[in-house]
Amino acid sequence: MEYKHLGRTGLKVSRIALGAMNFGELADEKSSFAIMDEALDAGINLFDTADVYGGPQSPDMAKGYGLSEEIIGRWLAQDGSRRDKIVLATKVYQPMETGPNDKYLSAYHIRRACEASLKRLKTDHIDLYQMHHIDRSTPWEEIWQAMEQLIREGKITYVGSSNFAGWDIATAQCTAASRHLLGLACEQSLYNLTQRTVELEVIPALRHFGVGLIPWSPIGGGLLGGILQKISEGRRATEWVQRWVEGYRPQLQAYEALCAELGEAPASVALAWVLHNPVVTAAISGPRTVEQLRQNLQAHELSLSPETLTRLDEIWPGPGGEAPQAYAW
Repeated sequence: MEYKHLGRTGLKVSRIALGAMNFGELADEKSSFAIMDEALDAGINLFDTADVYGGPQSPDMAKGYGLSEEIIGRWLAQDGSRRDKIVLATKVYQPMETGPNDKYLSAYHIRRACEASLKRLKTDHIDLYQMHHIDRSTPWEEIWQAMEQLIREGKITYVGSSNFAGWDIATAQCTAASRHLLGLACEQSLYNLTQRTVELEVIPALRHFGVGLIPWSPIGGGLLGGILQKISEGRRATEWVQRWVEGYRPQLQAYEALCAELGEAPASVALAWVLHNPVVTAAISGPRTVEQLRQNLQAHELSLSPETLTRLDEIWPGPGGEAPQAYAW
């Protein structure tokens, strides 16, 4: 396994991160344990989850939120040596209960959410505590005050963000600098061949501030995992997936043909593509089975040639570069 510094920090994490979003919902506890065993054996040390993972991400919909953390916690409790072998990441923001302060990024909610995550994870500290979304109703002075307190208490080590705009990252970092804080270590953004909007302003901001990028959904929710071939082989697809596929069919045909020409699995090519960007620290693999994890692990060994990168750009064109040159002189 290859490792890379998390942004400008001294912490090194595996280029493939284990995403635990499916734990408890699409992967039962036994399967989740097997996936984590396999990941650890393969050298993956970045385990990423969130307080709401494990079921529909709303307390109004169904039970299950918090289950992913609980599964990881029970896995860690099986062997005390595991905790110090991984970089444990989770998130705060989404509603865990239905009260007015059971969500977002107030200091009140951050403190209570962190304590709850620690309990579910059966640990005394979280290595990377990430804000799951931007909360523009809470001042950055309050957010950083809450994070500083958790750092002083030894409950968290690094702070990250997710789904932030470029100007949110800049605002967060400037406020952190005024408080003599490291600020954000990384940002999780939607980034894959089909979704390249972050190339406009988020990636330039991350590069400027030395913040690492951890793309979520690097395989496009399965769209870039050879979906046309799977459907042709009899794999059932829901109605909305079928509509999704039809909207991209010409590009998917060209993409899967290129992957076949390269002799590489489409999912591996998709992961390798995001990993080739120097701002990217790690790509999240969110497997439902051990077999899916093993397939994704091949990506960190795959190097795409300049010619292949050009052909991928032709199939999946981005926004035209970085702002403002992408749309202005």
